[in-house]
Amino acid sequence: MTRAVFRQSVTAAAWLAFCALAFLVPACGRKADQSMKKPPVPVTVGTVTRKAMPVQIAVIGNVEPSSTVAVKAQIGGTLTKIHFTEGQDVRRGDLLFTIDPRPYEAALRQARANLARTTAQFDNAWAEERRYAELVNKGYVSQTQYDQVRTNAVALEATVFADKAMVENAKLNLDYCTIRSPFSGRTGSLVVYEGNLIKANADTPMVTINQIQPVNVSFAVPEDNLSQIKSYMTGGALKVEAFPSKGDRNPATGHLSFIDNVVDTSTGTIKLKGSFDNRDKRLWPGQFVHVVLTLTVQDNAVVVPTHAVQTGQQGPFVFIVKDDLTAEVRPVVVSRTSGVESVIQKGLMPGDKVVTDGQIRLTPGARVEIKDGQGAKGEAPKAEDKAKSPADAKDKVK
Repeated sequence: MTRAVFRQSVTAAAWLAFCALAFLVPACGRKADQSMKKPPVPVTVGTVTRKAMPVQIAVIGNVEPSSTVAVKAQIGGTLTKIHFTEGQDVRRGDLLFTIDPRPYEAALRQARANLARTTAQFDNAWAEERRYAELVNKGYVSQTQYDQVRTNAVALEATVFADKAMVENAKLNLDYCTIRSPFSGRTGSLVVYEGNLIKANADTPMVTINQIQPVNVSFAVPEDNLSQIKSYMTGGALKVEAFPSKGDRNPATGHLSFIDNVVDTSTGTIKLKGSFDNRDKRLWPGQFVHVVLTLTVQDNAVVVPTHAVQTGQQGPFVFIVKDDLTAEVRPVVVSRTSGVESVIQKGLMPGDKVVTDGQIRLTPGARVEIKDGQGAKGEAPKAEDKAKSPADAKDKVK
């Protein structure tokens, strides 16, 4: 009786185990099916291309006038007339200030009168010298008397020269009563006004004029780039672009015109200057601008959208979209970055499709779904869509 009960218990347990197993197998199958049917990750893609890419250095620069002058009076007097307004553009030779000329006109008249008097005395002295020369030859006067007459004539000749110099100085002072612009430029703030008494060579200038056509942009680059810059300069003038504001796509264009003769030991940089025509007056003295110095152009560079490049523990990498719409991790070597594009030295080939957005949800082998929009079909960004702003173009020249 005990064996029969035991057999019945074993049979019941086996039946329960079989039922449980039959229930779990479909559940596991459904779970596997669900994992296989995981939805694809939506991404945007771009295409690796081959094209010419500039080798550039991007820094911050400062606009400087090509010439500047602090206008000061060379004589003292009352300021009677100002011939311009603050901030006005003036040309070379334009009249700026007039100082009361009457005291200097009187001084000129007096100098001319003194010259006329000494000239008359000089003429009379030389006439007397000629007479005494004849008398001394005949023995009618002594040599001493003749020498005194000749000395007086020579002294009066020197006085005539001194009086002529006084006349010229008086003329010069009278000319200084009118102050003219030494070059074409733009005036700044006025410090003096009509009716003020002006001091000669005062500490404070009457006005400052800056020449802004052309204009210079000063900037500093690391000394490591000096050898490259000097090397590329042998092939001609290097192009310099200045972007007045962030996001500006229409830079002012000039050329590299100056390399300092010393490296700043405190910063390890060297000062450069670019010269710009500045015909549209977009660049203003004192303004900070983004500067891009183009050294050369690299032909047939392998280019990929910068957003596609990610950084991992093993270095830079990108996600490649394969033909079966699955993602593959590809390590790359980035040569440099230029705006929204990066130059790839190793790891990619033209035509490869790379993920530009949506990488955060990707894993190797994951299925992807290419979203509509720019790059949805693996097309490269259009040329007109490339940002030219130096805020984006921070190139790393190696």
